[in-house]
Amino acid sequence: MRFKPSEALRFLGGLAIIAMVLGFVVLRVTSCAPVPPRPAPQAIPIAPPSPPPAPLPPAQARAEPCGEGPAAAAQANAASLRTLAWSPFGRAETGWETYAPLIAREIRTACDPASPGFAAALAAWQSAQRLTADGVLTAPVFNRLKGVVQTRRAFVQLSARGVCPNPPAEGALAGAERAEGYAGKAIQLRPGALAAYRRMAAAARAEDRAVAADPRNLTIFSGYRSPAADAERCAREHNCNGVVRATCSPHRTGLAMDLYVGQAPGFGPDSTADPNRLFMSHTAAYRWLVANADRFGFVPYPFEPWHWEWTGEAP
Repeated sequence: MRFKPSEALRFLGGLAIIAMVLGFVVLRVTSCAPVPPRPAPQAIPIAPPSPPPAPLPPAQARAEPCGEGPAAAAQANAASLRTLAWSPFGRAETGWETYAPLIAREIRTACDPASPGFAAALAAWQSAQRLTADGVLTAPVFNRLKGVVQTRRAFVQLSARGVCPNPPAEGALAGAERAEGYAGKAIQLRPGALAAYRRMAAAARAEDRAVAADPRNLTIFSGYRSPAADAERCAREHNCNGVVRATCSPHRTGLAMDLYVGQAPGFGPDSTADPNRLFMSHTAAYRWLVANADRFGFVPYPFEPWHWEWTGEAP
């Protein structure tokens, strides 16, 4: 059977119309079909950090035989305490005296850093870490100890994987009382962090008269900082992602806070100048925090004696 040209055109046109109608029906059916839900974003797992060391009971601290231990190691530590040339946080420093309270806490000793007892405690810690147990504090030994302390900060674990946590909604933050802010400064933190801070500050003032003697001690001079404010600040100071300023700061989490622990004459409470940090390492407020802050869920940033982060919830 043969079609005339006009009949063939009409036949093809009919087929096209039928195809369009079928396509429209399929489109309507598929567009009305339920869209499978997107999987919820998964929380980034954080490795459980090693717990802080148990504090020394007061009686044990008093009875510790600080005169017993490797004499040669004690002499080496005494010599390097104020002379070691190194860069533990990417900036040249001389001596490790500023870090002595944190080191002593980690190796569980109350002995002077130049004593044989300190060397003996350090040797025991080195042995537990499978290092050469010679009792001598060197840059590599401190780097291992620093790594243990730093990985207690969830923010550090995330940063190591290139993750910058999102800030909390500002409406979810809690405001500190005026007396809790350094010089009355307005401070915001996550509610849990603020509650833990209040428990810690109250305990410090009750347990140490020297801390309670200065009303500025443990007041907060920096809490939550928005990412935009931090980025503007580090750009203004030309120190982005250095040892002092970062475009992704832990303060964006609402879990980090800078606490007043004293200041050397001529320096501000957050000056990173080495003489200021050394001065702070000897204050009653800082030493109380080193010995007790973990009771309330706080961990330190070793380079800045004033910087503490609450570990009670994820960043």
